[in-house]
Amino acid sequence: MMDVEETPSLPLPDAFLNFLNQHGLDPSIYTATDSVPRYIRLKPGYSDCLEEIETDIRCKLERVCWLPNFYHLPPDVRIASSKAYQEGKIYGIDAASGAAVSALDISVGDHVLDLCAAPGAKLCMMLDILGSSGSVTGVDIAKHRLAACRTMLQKYGLGDHCRLFVADGTSFSLLPVRVHSGSLLQNENVDEFASGEKSEVYREWKSRRPWKERKKEAIAKEKGVSKLFSPTQEPELIFYGRFSGVVGTRKNELYQKKPISEVLQLGYDKVLVDAECTHDGSIKHVQKFEQWGWTTFQRRVLDAERTDDLTVLQLQLLTNGFKLLRVGGALVYSTCSLTFAQNEDVVEQFLSENTSAELLEITAAENWPCKSGRIQKTLRFDPLTSCTSGLFVAKFTKLAI
Repeated sequence: MMDVEETPSLPLPDAFLNFLNQHGLDPSIYTATDSVPRYIRLKPGYSDCLEEIETDIRCKLERVCWLPNFYHLPPDVRIASSKAYQEGKIYGIDAASGAAVSALDISVGDHVLDLCAAPGAKLCMMLDILGSSGSVTGVDIAKHRLAACRTMLQKYGLGDHCRLFVADGTSFSLLPVRVHSGSLLQNENVDEFASGEKSEVYREWKSRRPWKERKKEAIAKEKGVSKLFSPTQEPELIFYGRFSGVVGTRKNELYQKKPISEVLQLGYDKVLVDAECTHDGSIKHVQKFEQWGWTTFQRRVLDAERTDDLTVLQLQLLTNGFKLLRVGGALVYSTCSLTFAQNEDVVEQFLSENTSAELLEITAAENWPCKSGRIQKTLRFDPLTSCTSGLFVAKFTKLAI
């Protein structure tokens, strides 16, 4: 762990202290909030540019010894205006979030599902690791947030093996396309079946959307349609790369429902469920409420009814992510909450309901600065122990039964 100066702790309201007490959390975790550094990931291939990047941001980059390609810098250093950031050589991502992706142990050729993809830094890291093989499917319920992911992919040149769906992660059911699209010109036209029914064939994605799609969105905006995905909608494909398996595929093929036997063999190799939570372990999130007001914090984070709703959602996301995992694959469940209710309790209930699920040891974690969770093989990062934001991580595999 890096050396940091002890700085004044974030002033916590009584309501939050009561929340921590109710959930058995030590408030001293938050005494290191102002000394948690900013983390960045250096895109592969740019290690020779370190000195140039340091000159650009006017700051020395310190390597994170336990996580490849990660560096830390003082929390007050801003990178958004730097040339390195604008040119896509570096991107901001907390080391704990990087650890969750690392725990997946992504291999060349893997087909990966990111079930709660926004805001997109973990998605970028997955694609960085995969390189020119496999695919990543990113899903999020909020179209505007997933559109921000699309912008990130384009900025960092990482979109070739990715596809993005606006969809409800609790019911998303589309499998990866395991047959590589051989030619970008393959099946360019609309195919017609014997019945006379026509099916759209996906051509190479273009950033300028068709006029019909733009008109449809404009009408929806005028009517005040919610930006959130409706459970009754089919997943909306808002981006796909040249080698994501979409180009040359007919729409009815892409959206075809698969039997469970096929899912067991042809499901995703790796799945990340970084579930929606109260964000009470996210230091940056907690600090924002100093400006937004602690009343807002109490409504968004501390409300017991909201927490109960979230634990139901978390279990549903974990269950569906596991359903889409192939036998022998690996799933990582994580949240940036530190409460047992949103972490270990969800894991225990999930295991009791899924006999084919087994917790795995996270072998990469041998040198990670984190603690064991309440359940063996689960891990917890927190500001005091890890000098990172708070994060819970659990890894599962699917057994053949």
